Amino acid sequence: MLFPLFEKSLCVHTASPRQIVLAFSGGVDSRVMLDLLAQYRNKHPQHRYLAIHIHHGLSGNADVWLAQCEGWAKAVEIPFKGIRVSLDSQGESLEKVAREARYKAIVSNVEPGALILAAQHADDQAETFLLALKRGSGPAGLASMPALREMGHAQLLRPLLSASRDQIESYASDKELSWVEDESNRDNRFDRNFIRNEWLPSAKARWPGITKAINRTAQLCAEQEALLDILLKDFDQDVVNSNGSLSIERLTQLETAIQTAVVRRWFKRQTASVPSLAQLREVFSGVIDAAEDANPKLKIGQWWVHRHGAAIYIVKPTSDVTYWVQEVDLDVTCKLPDGLGIIYLSTVISGSGQRLRAPEKDEVVRVQFNPEGLLAHPIGRQGKRKLKKLFQEYRVPTWERRRTPLVFYGKQLVAVAGLFVCEGFEGQECELLWNKFHALDA
Repeated sequence: MLFPLFEKSLCVHTASPRQIVLAFSGGVDSRVMLDLLAQYRNKHPQHRYLAIHIHHGLSGNADVWLAQCEGWAKAVEIPFKGIRVSLDSQGESLEKVAREARYKAIVSNVEPGALILAAQHADDQAETFLLALKRGSGPAGLASMPALREMGHAQLLRPLLSASRDQIESYASDKELSWVEDESNRDNRFDRNFIRNEWLPSAKARWPGITKAINRTAQLCAEQEALLDILLKDFDQDVVNSNGSLSIERLTQLETAIQTAVVRRWFKRQTASVPSLAQLREVFSGVIDAAEDANPKLKIGQWWVHRHGAAIYIVKPTSDVTYWVQEVDLDVTCKLPDGLGIIYLSTVISGSGQRLRAPEKDEVVRVQFNPEGLLAHPIGRQGKRKLKKLFQEYRVPTWERRRTPLVFYGKQLVAVAGLFVCEGFEGQECELLWNKFHALDA
């Protein structure tokens, strides 16, 4: 039976009450998990339970699936939430974009410290291993899916990762459960579906133990990566700068094999994905080994690897905020667009921000990002200069120059957040605070 495995896996992580959330697609795997979770809830009622279904809008049946999932959750008295998301693949794998949108939506709707349950099993793990093998990802990629990982302010747990698809389907049959059949799972144009529907059945017919063997190999690769975490910890700390960029000077002093391992691990920590060998070679030849004044960049998946000065950076895909403008009131937090955090003009001085005089009654305070044509005169410097030149002098990376908040009193630029206050607007009455890492609830 699957319940003892499920219960044992959860109990390790639920010593104290916490929110337990099922990522509920309605397919057979998560349908079985809903049944197991209801049993677990009956034995462990001290936790807060929730099932979340993501409506991707990719199928004409999506509305029906949402209603079915809500009905199944209601039948076992587990609270339910359906969330609609829109997808824009922009040349990326639709599977990957849908997965990332799904996880982002779920994390945005759970409590801090929540335990999110995903229904992947041993056959899914084998598919993930083979996809990584196809990409040439190396041991880090072949380690495939961990049973537990951090996911934003929550944790993702896969309690049935050691169970087989046959075990799960047998459980569903024995319990007479019904579930959603996603027609896209039969489309072998998708690599995972080809492996699931064509490659693995043939391999199992010839080698019945292939799935277990692949899972053992994935586990061995994961153990090797854990060992590298220990052995390379000091190298990681030495070459990574405080802002998360990688020091080229310190990196290139290391032996070649260690350089490659450090860059691969750095990329994985920042993106949660593993570059292939070909992509790593491009990072070295096209970015790290480029001329110092070249400012090259390389796209890997949805990420950009930039070189700026003597360091390389990983930059997330962003939206254009050039023409965003927002009025700001004193002592009222202003949420910036596209995950750029919050900005706050406070009359309570904490000592951690930029000091300004208070705005006059007729001076409307606003924030924008467009630096086009602006001049500025930083305190303590001679005369005005183009903001473009000042960004260069302050060593602001090119991709951040249109994402740095500019604060105005009326039509006058008074400060560039995090960099400088302009001549004539210095004072001790207000403090400008920009927290890049804090986002308010939508």
